[in-house]
Amino acid sequence: MKMKKATLFFVWVSLLLAASDMVAQDPQFSQFYANPLYLNPALAGSKLCPRVCINYRNQWPNISGTYVTTSFSFDKMADALHGGIGLIATSDAAGQGTIHTNTISGIYSYHQTLSRKISIAAAMEGTFYQKSVDWSKLTFGDMINPINGFVNQTQETPGMSSHGYLDFSTGAVVYSDKFFVGFSVHHLTQPNESMYSDGNSPLPIKYTAHAGMKIALGDRGTSDVFISPNIIWQKQQDFQELNLGLYLQKGPLVMGLWYRNSDAFIILLGIDKGNFRVGYSYDVTISRLTNTTAGAHELSFSMGFHCQKKKIKYRNDTCPSF
Repeated sequence: MKMKKATLFFVWVSLLLAASDMVAQDPQFSQFYANPLYLNPALAGSKLCPRVCINYRNQWPNISGTYVTTSFSFDKMADALHGGIGLIATSDAAGQGTIHTNTISGIYSYHQTLSRKISIAAAMEGTFYQKSVDWSKLTFGDMINPINGFVNQTQETPGMSSHGYLDFSTGAVVYSDKFFVGFSVHHLTQPNESMYSDGNSPLPIKYTAHAGMKIALGDRGTSDVFISPNIIWQKQQDFQELNLGLYLQKGPLVMGLWYRNSDAFIILLGIDKGNFRVGYSYDVTISRLTNTTAGAHELSFSMGFHCQKKKIKYRNDTCPSF
């Protein structure tokens, strides 16, 4: 028990020591398509009618409050603009509230049919970030007494308590009633995240590529059983990961299994009633952190709203629900 507490303590301290001036990485959701605008802004308006998505993730619950992220998004197709519009807001708390990052983004996604079966969407996203640090919760090396631990006063000079900046992203997706392929690039301008006025800590560009297909098991048009194999690749500076997943849907019940390379299996269970979706997933950590962090819990909720029947100009995408 003492060893476990010591391990948790040093993990927590390491996170806090890294907070003052670092190269950050974006929070990540395991239910990739339950938060579609976060994955790729080109998915704004992809369901045509208005849609609201709410997501909650608690990563590493054994270390209380280490990474807790929530997200709210709204999107719909706007015929007058020949595309979709979207709004997404996120709130991320790290290190038991030591670092808070809040964002709000506006998205426009232009949709175009390329042929009778294939469509394309391309998007631009503008984001305002507000990052804040509670310096009183940070610990530094000069505070450590070799005998008594953290008892000394630090000589480190605190930086700004909050910092706001703008960011821009883009994305595109090609899809039909059977497959989809998408690509997004976040943080095109690499804004400076440093909490010091003379610091330089650019937010690295994040690249995402995703693809998948939907296959009916049984007679097409009458079957209520589908499988959907998927692949998602992401890279942000030196961090890179590959996610391989498979969904199985029978009627409203959805089950999913993802493998994140050398890190975790993601187990998912969801209910998809068309305009109403709710899902739960758990990251089963398989790396050396498995006994220390206890994986990650994630909840998602999505509600679609009916819209006025119009002449069909655009088609629904085939992306999974979760």
